[in-house]
Amino acid sequence: MAPDMEPLPLTQHLVVLDIHNSEGRRTRDLTELREALLSTPRRIPSKFFYDDHGSGLFERITELPEYYQTRTEGALLVSIAGRIAEVTRAEDLVEIGAGAATKTRILLDALRRVGTLELYVPVDVAEGTMRRVAEELVAEYPGLRVHGVVGDFMTQLDSIPNGGRRLVIFLGGTIGNLRPEEAQAFLRRLHREISPGDFFLLGVDLVKPIECVEAAYNDSAGVTAEFNRNILRVVNGLTGGDFDPGAFRHRAFYNRETDWIEMWLVSERDQTVHLPALGMEIDIRKGEEILTEISAKYDRRRAEDLLAGAGFEPIEWYTDPERLFGLALARRR
Repeated sequence: MAPDMEPLPLTQHLVVLDIHNSEGRRTRDLTELREALLSTPRRIPSKFFYDDHGSGLFERITELPEYYQTRTEGALLVSIAGRIAEVTRAEDLVEIGAGAATKTRILLDALRRVGTLELYVPVDVAEGTMRRVAEELVAEYPGLRVHGVVGDFMTQLDSIPNGGRRLVIFLGGTIGNLRPEEAQAFLRRLHREISPGDFFLLGVDLVKPIECVEAAYNDSAGVTAEFNRNILRVVNGLTGGDFDPGAFRHRAFYNRETDWIEMWLVSERDQTVHLPALGMEIDIRKGEEILTEISAKYDRRRAEDLLAGAGFEPIEWYTDPERLFGLALARRR
């Protein structure tokens, strides 16, 4: 189904959003959710974190002292943005999983300085956040056009608009939310949808001491726990369900065998949850866990092998002095 093409008001058509919130997408989401909740152990796909409220909670997480990823990646981008702009000379900046586009401005500034920037293409599920950010950016960057794609980036890569020379970015270590086989399949799809010579910048959270990683997902203010439980509210909204977020506690730990963080919701009591849109009810025992996220950690070899296996040519690697976070720049062959 073709997306709704909706220009935003008061921007002289500098901003257009393609809305992919069709009934077909809802049906796919319900099917995926049903399969995940019936699996052993039960799961909820992590994409359901990111309604507008969940996106706001995640922005709060990025400001927490324990959460090193965002500030480390941001500082790294500041130090290399000029180099990336000179190498890529991108006219279009495409961001997968754009969120609030906080770090994006570093690259927008660098591309503006080299005189090539024309278009920003955010791809994200949170329509309200995208609308707000699009309005902010066209005000901050006179002449910039924004063509947003509102939808699940796992299925909407073919909706990225055609344009000029592109730099596609996937920041924040979000690739870590995909299992290795899922990450490889995703990058292969991306490779098919962009043009030879386009560039791709991938952010990866690096393997590091376990206590550092676990602290980032168990913050003292409890914001990550609130973010984790919010996924149940999103599921309720989608299904007409009656999950009680307060009946679950947050649990996150590092799995040494797989080199990833796992986030779970643990039931505090025996309960029965009704999910009318799925035509089902599920009995959850006290102590039973629902997996909501993994966050895989990489090293340089693993990241560059992932890119090469999907058809990209790794060309530069950047990391911070403490080797907490890495950015891999690659080109589509």
